[in-house]
Amino acid sequence: MRPFQTMNLSRQSEPLYRELAAVLREDVQRMSPGDYLPGEMQLAARFSVNRHTLRRAVDELVLEGRLLRRQGKGTQVLARPLVYPVEAGSAFSQSLSALGHRVEARLIENLRRTATSEECRHLQLPEGSELIELATLRLLEGQPLSLIRHRFCASLAPLLADYQGGSLRQYLAERDLPLARTFSLIGARLPSREEAAHLLMPRHAPLLSVLTLSRDPAGRAVELAQSSSRADRFQYQVAT
Repeated sequence: MRPFQTMNLSRQSEPLYRELAAVLREDVQRMSPGDYLPGEMQLAARFSVNRHTLRRAVDELVLEGRLLRRQGKGTQVLARPLVYPVEAGSAFSQSLSALGHRVEARLIENLRRTATSEECRHLQLPEGSELIELATLRLLEGQPLSLIRHRFCASLAPLLADYQGGSLRQYLAERDLPLARTFSLIGARLPSREEAAHLLMPRHAPLLSVLTLSRDPAGRAVELAQSSSRADRFQYQVAT
């Protein structure tokens, strides 16, 4: 890791913490993803500022998605947001693995519940139908990136019974149920408390929300997925 340079801050044109953030931003760009910043006391002494000013400067870079505070470890440099191509047959884990990234999909919840009216409409189910909901947490290089809730008709429970993690799209394809996206609705919002906890993000930072409907080769609606991804770590590319 290239060492930080000591620089004189003007304290004139704009708030001191923003000047410091600009200096840190340049240094972080020369660091490698996964590197850690020096400790707070060391940086504060190097720039001749108090720790409150330093923290505000670091906060700027955290909100930009350049840094991640890791409890008990320090402040880590993040990779720049990656681009994920949204295509009919693309699978999250497989697409990112093909780009050389270490991707992990953890199953964190498996439940059966009554479908909402919207879910029944998308999945072409009678009102009051039961569905299976699987929640998976996607990690990139060990860091949480997306929380995805997959909804299926309850009749698919036997097929999904053995799923314990990994690419759900690949799991289904291996069981003769290949799926293709036929509808995606992309939006942005603030995370819920649960989403913020799973994705290790502040509740005032935005996330990307994508509602996706996938069908089988016969055109039947099979999966309705709601993904919530850190907007500072993820970008969607829609093919035209």
